[in-house]
Formats: sequence, C-alpha cells, structure tokens
Amino acid sequence: MTRVAISQSNYIPWRGWFDMVRRADHFVLYEDVQYTRRDWRNRNRIKGHDGPFWLTIPVELGDRNEQMLRDTRVANNRWRAKHWNSIVHTYRKAPGFDRFETELKSLYLDNDDVMLSHINERFIRWTCGVLGIQTPITRSCDYDLVDGPTARLADLCTQLKATTYLSGPAAKDYIDMDRFADAGVEVEWMQYEGYPPYPQQGTPFEPGVSILDLLLNTGDDAREYMERREPTCNSPS
Repeated sequence: MTRVAISQSNYIPWRGWFDMVRRADHFVLYEDVQYTRRDWRNRNRIKGHDGPFWLTIPVELGDRNEQMLRDTRVANNRWRAKHWNSIVHTYRKAPGFDRFETELKSLYLDNDDVMLSHINERFIRWTCGVLGIQTPITRSCDYDLVDGPTARLADLCTQLKATTYLSGPAAKDYIDMDRFADAGVEVEWMQYEGYPPYPQQGTPFEPGVSILDLLLNTGDDAREYMERREPTCNSPS
C-alpha cells in the first residue's frame, strides 16, 4: 500500500498537520491553488501564559480570484524580527527553548525568501527533521496537473502510484469520491481527536496552536506527543 497526502502549505502548522505528513508514504505540497485570505497559509497561533495570539506574515494581495499560493509574495521582511522577538518573549523560559533556539533563530533571521510557499516549506522541512519525519516531500509544480480540483488530486495520486489518498476531514464537504474510485484509489480520512496534552504555559490547555508550542515546551520529548491515543472502554462490572 502506498498512502499519499496532498495539502496546501501552512505557516508553522499544528501537530495534526505534521501527523498527516508522518502517516503518509509521500507528501505533496499543493501550491497550484488559489491563495485563501484569513486562513492558515500565512498565519498561526502560539500560546503564552496569557493565552494564544497570532503570528501573521504580511503578504501582497492581488486579485482574490486569480492569486495563486505559489505566486504569493510577502509584503516586507519586517515580520521576521517581529515573530522571532515574540517567540523569544513567549518561550525563553520554556524547557525546549535552548534546544531549538539557534536553528529557529536562523530560520527567521538568516534568509530572505520572499515567496510565502518557500517560507512555509523551509519551516515545514525543518520541523519534519526535528520530529524524525522521513516522508518524502515534493511540490505540486513537480507534476503534470490536470484541470478540476478533485480530478487533479486523484491524478496526482495516480502519478505517484498511490493506493490510498489520506485527506483532512474538512474535505468531506467537497471532495468527489467517484473521481478517486475511478482511479482505483481509496480515500482515508485523518482523525484529529486523541492527541495527548503536553506541558503548556497557561491554562486551559489549547491543542490547536502551532507545532512550535509543542517543540519549545517539550524539547526532545515532542515526538512522544505526536501519537493519537485511541479511547479505551471500561468493561462493565
């Protein structure tokens, strides 16, 4: 069985996103798609003692019906120092900060990428390395793309000789299952319930924040919190 996952790149995504990468045999960053505003493409949240707050990369906005994710550029590079300073202020006393400080600081301050998808990919690949995720990652631009949203996904699976397409559950609302059936590809849905809580600053526990929160709060123990735990049923007495 070959399981393929395809997803748009996000800015420092949450652990469920990386779990999908981890569970796939091949992962495709889907950049040949319309850029969506006020979404996870250019922003995410981290959490301090006072609760979660946003880190947002400013981007240049063109025609909302034409702008592609692969063509989206950052508006300026001032966000780099701003985000890094926010991370330092929020996590400098966290157990994993010293472990990742040098590499993470370099990611923010030592490159000048201007394309949003390249910035996202750089953070994604670094995080996969830290978490020991060895899934091959390619970009949608590496392939011949057909027209039609579901047809394109199914065809990418065919090109990768996939037997299974692993998708996030939100796609249930719009995906055309017949396209995958015609391609001989089974669709499998990610489940995001059951991730264990980890030591986190402030209360209550907030699961839906950037992977940076997990890394900086737990250090080298982060991998232990990537596995979903299936609910257990107590036997009747």
